[in-house]
Amino acid sequence: MNPRLAQLQPYPFERLRALLDGVQPKAAYAPLNLSIGEPKHATPALVRDALTQSLDGLAQYPPTAGLVALRETIARWIASRYAVTLDPLAQVLPINGSREALFAIAQTVVDGSLRGAKVVMPNPFYQIYEGAALLAGAQPVYLNTTATNGFRMPLEALNADSWRDVQLLYVCTPANPSGTVLGIDDWARLFDLADAHDFVIASDECYSELYYDESAPPLGALQAAHRLGRTDFGRVVVFSSLSKRSNAPGLRSGFVAGDAAILRKFLLYRTYHGSAMSPPVQHASIAAWRDEAHVRDNRRQYAEKYRAVLPRLQPPLTTFMPQGGFYLWITTPIDDMEFTRALYREYNVLVLPGSVLARDADGENPGKNHVRIALVATHAECVEAVERINRFAEGL
Repeated sequence: MNPRLAQLQPYPFERLRALLDGVQPKAAYAPLNLSIGEPKHATPALVRDALTQSLDGLAQYPPTAGLVALRETIARWIASRYAVTLDPLAQVLPINGSREALFAIAQTVVDGSLRGAKVVMPNPFYQIYEGAALLAGAQPVYLNTTATNGFRMPLEALNADSWRDVQLLYVCTPANPSGTVLGIDDWARLFDLADAHDFVIASDECYSELYYDESAPPLGALQAAHRLGRTDFGRVVVFSSLSKRSNAPGLRSGFVAGDAAILRKFLLYRTYHGSAMSPPVQHASIAAWRDEAHVRDNRRQYAEKYRAVLPRLQPPLTTFMPQGGFYLWITTPIDDMEFTRALYREYNVLVLPGSVLARDADGENPGKNHVRIALVATHAECVEAVERINRFAEGL
């Protein structure tokens, strides 16, 4: 067996199940689950129709690089969204959801034979980043993102010697769980570090289309690079997905775009890994990337939930309106694990304790005394859940 598998930590939802083992919630309350970021809004009919109308494609082996039509459609969407022009055949690849590709990029760019190889990531983080680093033979480096630093990675926490060993840096914008969006100054610092120490930036932008000011969509890494004169997008690859944007997590469809040299190696890795996308899924993806009306309606529904629940959340709980995403990152008056377990027992509401999304680093777990709730349930269920959480917190 691969000995590196022993380094992997239980996934957050495994830890949540273990935490709740043996707890019997009160039968008076119907279950409400806000723990997992799984979109529940309806998948658009145009996506379903394109999928079913393309089922003859099941008789074909799909090319790993994907259909030219899909790559061109994604490139046009990137041009429309970010005012960035890419070569669809050199700088765009379809992927089977951002999760598998965020894992695979580490296997492509990290040289695990180099002693001390490091992969930097925010803390809290999407656990795929950590697993990808460990299985690539690298050491994860956690940079704590807290309210004190505006939920941005404190890049100054690493000295020059540490940066020299970094081969890959993950960033998530809008962030999970805080919803923080990186600005142009943040990107300038990251690009300068990548140039100075020759590492790759993997920008996880799966929440990029969930924002609530239609006049100010979040800045993306490719857009920032272009504004800063980095028109070759050197050392930068961006990951996006239809899961959140189009309420199609089961479609397993997204894209990676950016540095052509990195994507050539990534395509080579994926050819051996067996990562080709089914032709019907590719046709459904083309339909999704071509349409923005359903995306605007998706944002409208989340915005309505935020407007409904934020005024209802009362002390001793505190939170804020995120810049993007569909989460609330709530500060709790007691230990987050205890809070989660007791809330489930007393009110049958499932949330995710923040400490399972983070690791102990620099003397703290930055997820401690926080819980993450995902506003993915119906409007009425989200409101009911917050009202129950309030009643529970009042009694603490």
